[in-house]
Amino acid sequence: MSAGTIVQIDVKVKRTVVIRVVEKRINSINIFENRLIRVEIEESEIPWLKIFTQLEHKEFSECSVDEKNAIFTALDLIEKEMLYYYNPTKINIASFGNYMPLVHWHIMARFQEDSFFPEPMWGTKQRESSLALPSFEEFTLLLTKKLDKVLSY
Repeated sequence: MSAGTIVQIDVKVKRTVVIRVVEKRINSINIFENRLIRVEIEESEIPWLKIFTQLEHKEFSECSVDEKNAIFTALDLIEKEMLYYYNPTKINIASFGNYMPLVHWHIMARFQEDSFFPEPMWGTKQRESSLALPSFEEFTLLLTKKLDKVLSY
């Protein structure tokens, strides 16, 4: 499969999930998508989502006002839902883009028991994880409904 290939699959929840192949070795699963942004799952031991603009911008300042509003609406909702559902030690929000020079934001629920805490998830592993978290699948289903409600345009 080449970069940029779009594949649609049906899942148990009777919802179409779009897989965007960003690179040949990386498959990303979208849980929400509209004309401005998409929200993807980052595979990890912790709840971790990423927000991307649909148009490829290298810098946040290149985004339209509508794109910026959609990003911050999604970011705010995701953070609040992660806090409520998981009760983490801290929410980490980051936007780097050094390896992938596209506007995107990482939202991670962090816990004292996760393998890397207090280091960033890209840092040095501190311990073996002892996390016992509520269902991430259920969380993403609930979150998708709320994102659909506030960002469906």
